[in-house]
Amino acid sequence: MLMESLIEALRAASEPTRLRILAALASCELTVGELCRVLGQSQPRVSRHLGLLCDAGVLRRNPQGSSAYFRPARSGTGREVFEAVIGLIDDEDEIRQGDLRRLGEIRAERARDAAEYFESIANDWSSMRDLHVSDSEVELAMLDAVADLDVHDLLDVGTGTGRVLEIFADRIEHGVGVDLSNKMLNLARSRLDQLGLANCAVRQANAYDLGLHTGSIDVAVLHHVLHFLDDPRSSIIEVARTLRPNGRVVIVDFASHDFDTMRTDYAHRWLGFSDSEVDDWCQEAGLIDVAHTHLTPRDRDGEEPLLTVTMWVATQRSNAPAIYPIERSEAAS
Repeated sequence: MLMESLIEALRAASEPTRLRILAALASCELTVGELCRVLGQSQPRVSRHLGLLCDAGVLRRNPQGSSAYFRPARSGTGREVFEAVIGLIDDEDEIRQGDLRRLGEIRAERARDAAEYFESIANDWSSMRDLHVSDSEVELAMLDAVADLDVHDLLDVGTGTGRVLEIFADRIEHGVGVDLSNKMLNLARSRLDQLGLANCAVRQANAYDLGLHTGSIDVAVLHHVLHFLDDPRSSIIEVARTLRPNGRVVIVDFASHDFDTMRTDYAHRWLGFSDSEVDDWCQEAGLIDVAHTHLTPRDRDGEEPLLTVTMWVATQRSNAPAIYPIERSEAAS
């Protein structure tokens, strides 16, 4: 079986256009339309080549709304063939130089679009930050919460700008961020691309059906996600399902508060959560050793607390099932 998959992957890669596709995807995820621009070829032709590479397990297709992004397989024979082929491609080749130039234009457009979108929401985010403890303090607390773990695979639910992936990137082998918003995914994808974080990727999924194998994640993070959800309990149960034995979930959200304007100004469905509420949900999900930490700022006069940020950390049982690979759609590769 291994010999057959190797031959199939080698056959799929051994064609000029498909080699150019692999070279383009070595640096970032691309849609069919973007690959058409890079290669200067028609969509039916490029789609046919992509189909062959996906069938051979060299690439995988990542649906996002009405479109789809393509990237190298994360593991298996197809991944090994991809890495071997990329190492042999000459970036000084004339055709490759043209592809690189057009790819640079696409990445620059993405960066501009992301910057414009972020600028449009920056004021709202800045106003929110003034109400609670600094982001840097929260981020350090999250890193400390899993500092004792050997983290191969990290999941960021509701990835937004991809900031959580960014702060964990140098401590993990692979990171995947999921979000429902195409705009946020585009923003995160551009950010990860600019930072050169090739070990992290984003995909479209919702918090109740993550599209990941049971027992495939070492650490899952829900950073300011629960207060947007209709059913936080179900999301925690789904996240717990993805954790490997002794894996850990880190939940960061607001403690219960009475800032009712959060509903109208920021579309929050929940005005924070009590410790007992989240503790109970974690225990219902089969998680153990639930602990919480409160991070509370003070107002300008140093007298009254504003919004308190709580971090809940819980652990998956040691006898929980573990399955690899991380994504169900990669099982065949």
